[in-house]
Amino acid sequence: MEQGVTEVEYKWKETWLSRVNPSLKLVTTIIGFIAIIFVHNPNALLVLFLASLFLLFCFSGHPRKFVLLYCLPFLLLFISSSSAMVLFGKGETTWFHYGLIHITEESFYRGIHLGLRASTFAVLGLLFALTTKPVLLFYSLMQQLKLPANIAYSFMASIRMLPIMVSEFQTLHYAYRIRGLDLGKGATGFLKKMRFFSVPLLAQAIRRAQRIAIAMEAKQFNGAAKRTYFYKIGYSKWDVLFLTTCLAFVSASALLGGLEWFLPVGDVRHYE
Repeated sequence: MEQGVTEVEYKWKETWLSRVNPSLKLVTTIIGFIAIIFVHNPNALLVLFLASLFLLFCFSGHPRKFVLLYCLPFLLLFISSSSAMVLFGKGETTWFHYGLIHITEESFYRGIHLGLRASTFAVLGLLFALTTKPVLLFYSLMQQLKLPANIAYSFMASIRMLPIMVSEFQTLHYAYRIRGLDLGKGATGFLKKMRFFSVPLLAQAIRRAQRIAIAMEAKQFNGAAKRTYFYKIGYSKWDVLFLTTCLAFVSASALLGGLEWFLPVGDVRHYE
């Protein structure tokens, strides 16, 4: 290795969250998303957000510095989702007013609540993505939720095609550079890149999709007959631990949310 070049090693390890049944995790996450919509207490939302961060950093199994890197866009998400409400919301108790900017007590509380809700959504989604293998998820959907095999395997095939298309894009890019093709800059260069890259990539994707469709048809992926599975997905003690942890966090958010420990407001709807 040349001096001055540092390798970044990405080590992922399996944790108890990655052993939870994927279908159970998916259904629980969706229920959590729906339930969070009806939470109007910013103190309770903050507890759920911190609990989600705790699970993400401690039990996702991914290096924490990379998890922190993944979470950096969430800061922008929080600022963008809350700032519009904070700066331009309505209210009676004015804190700051200059031109179009009008910060009130009511708009501040509603803005923080909206930012916490969006950030909690993002952290839960990232936690699910980092602790769930796509192949095991679709196998679980077929076995536990009775998803038709032709639909599940179609999704798995499309997921497998994504890294192949990225590799083909890099190959095209290197080929154009070797040939000394100058695509230019600005809007004209962008249009040239779209033409030189999109047409061959689209043609290759159509050919590959046709071959996959023929292969699936030949292997009788028509959803009519029962199939055997290479991976057997079931339930285990980790599912009980997962549900218990979720119930504990929900109970803690309900109890601490009633104390109004973060913001002196129990329901932002009272500030409408």
